[in-house]
Amino acid sequence: MTTCEDPSSCRPEQGVEFVDILEERRQGSDIGHALRTFSPSPHRGYQTVSASGLNKMVLESQYLRYVTQEVAMDTGESVDLVREEASGIIEEMSQNLQLGFIRMLGFALSKVFKRLFSHINVNPDGLNRLQQAIQESPVILMPNHRSYVDFLVLSYILFTYDLPIPVIAAGIPLMDMKMIGEIFRRSGAFFIRRSIGTDKLYWAVLSEYVKTIVKTRYAPLEFYVEGLRSRTLKSLTPKLGMMHMVLEPFFKGEVFDTLLMPISISYDRVLEESLLAHELLGVPKPKETTMGLLKARRVLEEDYGSMHVYFGTPLSVRKLSQGRVDRCQYNLIPRDLPQRPSAETQVCVNWLAQLVIRVQEGGMVLSPWSLIACLLLQDLQESHAAGTDLVKGLALDLLTQRTVWLKELALHFGARLDWPELLPDHQVMSSSMALHQSVIGYNQGCVVLLEEEGYMGAGHTKGEESVFRRAGPVLMVAAYRNQALHVFVRPAMLAVAVHATSSSRREDIYIYFRFLLDLFSNEFVFITDRFYQDFEESCSSLRECGAIQTNQQEVTSTEEGQRTMSFLRALLQPFIDTYQVVFSHLCEEGIEVFTEKQMVPALRSLATKLLLSGQLRSYETLSSDTQKNVLSTLLRLGAVTRLRAAEQSEYRVHRPAIRRLADTLACRLPPPLVQTVPDPRL
Repeated sequence: MTTCEDPSSCRPEQGVEFVDILEERRQGSDIGHALRTFSPSPHRGYQTVSASGLNKMVLESQYLRYVTQEVAMDTGESVDLVREEASGIIEEMSQNLQLGFIRMLGFALSKVFKRLFSHINVNPDGLNRLQQAIQESPVILMPNHRSYVDFLVLSYILFTYDLPIPVIAAGIPLMDMKMIGEIFRRSGAFFIRRSIGTDKLYWAVLSEYVKTIVKTRYAPLEFYVEGLRSRTLKSLTPKLGMMHMVLEPFFKGEVFDTLLMPISISYDRVLEESLLAHELLGVPKPKETTMGLLKARRVLEEDYGSMHVYFGTPLSVRKLSQGRVDRCQYNLIPRDLPQRPSAETQVCVNWLAQLVIRVQEGGMVLSPWSLIACLLLQDLQESHAAGTDLVKGLALDLLTQRTVWLKELALHFGARLDWPELLPDHQVMSSSMALHQSVIGYNQGCVVLLEEEGYMGAGHTKGEESVFRRAGPVLMVAAYRNQALHVFVRPAMLAVAVHATSSSRREDIYIYFRFLLDLFSNEFVFITDRFYQDFEESCSSLRECGAIQTNQQEVTSTEEGQRTMSFLRALLQPFIDTYQVVFSHLCEEGIEVFTEKQMVPALRSLATKLLLSGQLRSYETLSSDTQKNVLSTLLRLGAVTRLRAAEQSEYRVHRPAIRRLADTLACRLPPPLVQTVPDPRL
């Protein structure tokens, strides 16, 4: 197994072979596929455990016995009553994987997927690697999370290829859907409450349940390291609770190794695109119900293009953690007793999670639409800044020319594209844009972003309504641009640093580059202690494409590279604008203590006014997710502090610290000095 400490070494080659699993389904019998012999190879040397047997092992474990006694002492309840509560939790939580339901789901999904997608492409070499990994060690499937389709398609692929069906960490709302929740439970889903808080008993039951699955190799375990589905379609910073649980058996020496399987799922078009954009604008998310799912069957009438599912190289935790965690510390306390992870363990787990996400990004397959989206949004920003008619759009011939240029730049930066080389460029463009007619149209030979016809809510003025009608499609298009951001974001930060720094000194530019990485590390995923390598690789990429010249002392932009540098800077501008708007809002007099629920509507109102006045040109500033990321950044950097309140967190503003960040981002102040010598371990 590869250690893959360098994400670039785990990037799939351009020539990876994909196979369309729907092709056979369109030619064969769906019922025959569902009822065929299903005989995945069992884990080598491990006996099969039933779902009820798994639950019994959890409830009778020494760890849970110890915690139930602790909870009984803390609450004054009897041990028997606490154990009864634990039994209720495991009954609510646990999966009940049954082959009959897998077959039924397989039949239904064959019908649905053939209606929704033209292709579902998978890489057989990755599935072969997965099959080998399952024989060797506990396997953790770690896909990115962009759609509710994600976990359905993975189980469908594994069933199709005769691989063990995974057990899947899912949210409680899915369990509450009548009939559907039970189907998911019997298809391998186990359900976790969204908000656990300080419920010691629930944490203990969940932790022991997960660890028992890993230790017994009951099945591959699947969870999303990002925690939630990404509403913006870009990678989210990792959530580490489940990550700690799946790795603890290895750290305690209860398993020889644990293999992490990064899986990259890429969509031409996401089923929930409109819903996600409206959520970002403050429209309440519909409750997940069976009736709601049935009403959503109209999506079967739409074309969602292709999906690519890339199974990466399994990552050996044993190899990756070597030299990072001293596992001897776990010998000092009996394994069955609760242990808080050490500081070095927490750092290692966070590093592993970041690495998985970066490898997921490297396996993404970009559609032409992601590149088109980048250019349409930048043209919209330029038109808005110039005060021209936004409906005018971008000439199709010019858009095609720019997209072909951007395709070459993306390939230069290591992107993998689903761009048929045998088709004329204009045909590739037309085919890709045809999938997104809900957000783009044509006006006198130009491609234009449409406005929504619907009414966004009560209480808006006519001007505010026009902003929201335009913002919905903008955020939908921005989501597809976001799928390509991981390719460009580091070179883009270097382009911003070169432009912002008055000096051409390499050290000064690195300091500003490092400031940007630190500021935006809640927005994009950067691997800890790899900042200097990111800088050097960005320098190398931009130098090789002729955008900059470098030597040991200087970094300077070139005349012929202005197009590239301008594109890259514009790519980050919506995020810079949003951060500055939040900074400005929190520095207003009268704002001393606030809650998130107060901040988001106030920011939406401020951004709307700025857009109407022409002082702001990015509709993406209305995105609640980006606004919340700014709050997380300010909290991490000490520019706001959290005050514990009874119902929800309150935050206190430190205006001088926020002003320093705003002035540094606007180049009115130099960034703080940072270590410019790379970490010797790297």
